[in-house]
Amino acid sequence: MTKLILLGLLSSAAIMGQSHGAMAAGHDIKTYDAKTQNILQDLRARPQSDEVIYFVLPDRFENGDTCNDNGGIKGDRLKTGFDPSHKGFYHGGDLKGLINRLDYIQGMGVTAIWFAPIFKNKPVQGPKNGESAGYHGYWVTDFTSVDPHFGSNEEFKAFVDAAHARGMKVYMDIITNHSADVLKTKECAEQNQCEYRSKADYPYTTLGGVDGPAINEGFMGDHIQTKENFEKLTNPNYAGTVMLAKEEANIKKPDWMNNPIYYHNRGDTTFQNESSQYGDFVGLDDFMTENPVVVDGFIDVYADWIEKYGIDGYRIDTARHVNHQFWQKFIPAILEKAKNKGIPNFHIFGEVYGDGVNPGYLAQFSRRDGFPALLDFSFQAAVRQAVGQDDGGTGLRTLFSQDILYEGGDIAAKALPTFLGNHDMGRLSGMIKQDRPGISNEELLKRVQLAHALLMTLRGVPTIYSGDEQGFVSDGNDQDAREDMFPSKTAVYNDNVLIGTNATTADSNFDMGHPIYQLISSLADIRSQHKALRSGDQKLRLYGEKSGIIAVSRFDPDDGSEYLLLFNSANENITANVEVDGASMNFENITGSCPKKISTTGSIKVQMAPLSFAICRAIIGAE
Repeated sequence: MTKLILLGLLSSAAIMGQSHGAMAAGHDIKTYDAKTQNILQDLRARPQSDEVIYFVLPDRFENGDTCNDNGGIKGDRLKTGFDPSHKGFYHGGDLKGLINRLDYIQGMGVTAIWFAPIFKNKPVQGPKNGESAGYHGYWVTDFTSVDPHFGSNEEFKAFVDAAHARGMKVYMDIITNHSADVLKTKECAEQNQCEYRSKADYPYTTLGGVDGPAINEGFMGDHIQTKENFEKLTNPNYAGTVMLAKEEANIKKPDWMNNPIYYHNRGDTTFQNESSQYGDFVGLDDFMTENPVVVDGFIDVYADWIEKYGIDGYRIDTARHVNHQFWQKFIPAILEKAKNKGIPNFHIFGEVYGDGVNPGYLAQFSRRDGFPALLDFSFQAAVRQAVGQDDGGTGLRTLFSQDILYEGGDIAAKALPTFLGNHDMGRLSGMIKQDRPGISNEELLKRVQLAHALLMTLRGVPTIYSGDEQGFVSDGNDQDAREDMFPSKTAVYNDNVLIGTNATTADSNFDMGHPIYQLISSLADIRSQHKALRSGDQKLRLYGEKSGIIAVSRFDPDDGSEYLLLFNSANENITANVEVDGASMNFENITGSCPKKISTTGSIKVQMAPLSFAICRAIIGAE
């Protein structure tokens, strides 16, 4: 039995063809040669809305070094975490693999790479016979080091340098809500789940409940977030007797994270009410982010990654489970650190998981908490409705009409990372199969392509989940949507029928000729050449209750010219009249089939094939 201690205490077109070599040591512009200085200056001047983001799970992308598959640990999979046949264990992908595939990533028109956390994780955790590994990166023990399964800090630096040399930004996925599951309570020691114990039933000032002996004398509650108040919180046993395995007593870094007083220690969250903020996320040790020591500690941790590596942004995990005051201090401090480092457009976007088209729920985190941007879950829901559920654009109408709710309004909404699916909720292809039982692979491909056309041309920052561009079709969410890009040995992935290809996940899937890859690359190039599609104002022109034509105008911020975006979500030819700007007379094709002339001032007749799209530009000065 484990011995325990009881504790009483640039545009994509512009960057194509740039140098593929690694950058010189260091990250200050002045240390680089003239060519690299120019690349980095252009990169850092580029606004967030200009990016095309590619999200990867390093473990599932490419295995560049088989020597690190076991993370330097000896033993079976329950020690090393490595088992490429199981969807819940490490498969071998690493930083060297990412570097080796930068040509592939950049060829898609990607300008920023965001990857799941690369910090050192607890290799394996979970109940007996229910164990899985930290391949995803969210079970951190050391916030200062790269997990050995992925490589080293030096290899991370090489990756950042290689990406920057190509004009590509690097976004890290970070966590402040929780760390690996190390702390237990005596009362829950033999249980897989620990029932949440509320602040009312188990206040900070008594031992084990309201009738227990007094502890933490003078502590006035976690709402008084001063150093003086929290210095009086010295005993962590208010809701249970905290235990820590001796061999894990100093496993976390920085060292302050090993002190249980910096965690809530109240049991598992139910994702409802108070427990959503104070409970352990599926058993993971929940930081007491109300404590100034924790706030300052995390500012130091993540400022250090900026200082050492010159990264360009943070995606922040589980943002809604952390108190608002934390973000109000953390975000400005990080942005200031980045600005002082010469990174004025540092991109911070929070993950606030939500269902359905509900922009108001997301917007509160920009208004109150100070998030500059948030992952646009409402966009994902609206596109799914349009391409999978026979909605004619009412979801998109609801979405865009509420952009004003974000701090900064319509302008801020242009920097929201938009996406079709991800490693948590699953892939859009799998969702459409659920929405449309019996759909053919041919139709599924067309609907997924239509969704990507919406993603790449509408407001927001298009974010592609690796594998989508190769036609991956997930069986579900979470582990069922985390397929390998390199040849997989996982049977539950390899029986999936992909779209747009005869390959399976048992093959290497880096086909730059895949129709979805080609579509993304083409639209990324168009987006890079036309400012209206990156930062132009947007107006929804036509939508309906049922599948049909969705029309959107975007306007060039420099000359005001109109771009008419047309999407047909129906399985039939449709003709419709669409409102256009009074100054728009003639149009030219950017892609797809566009009418040449208006019918009359303010109206144009469009004819669209099933599941097709078009980008049409008004010709300035044409009569």
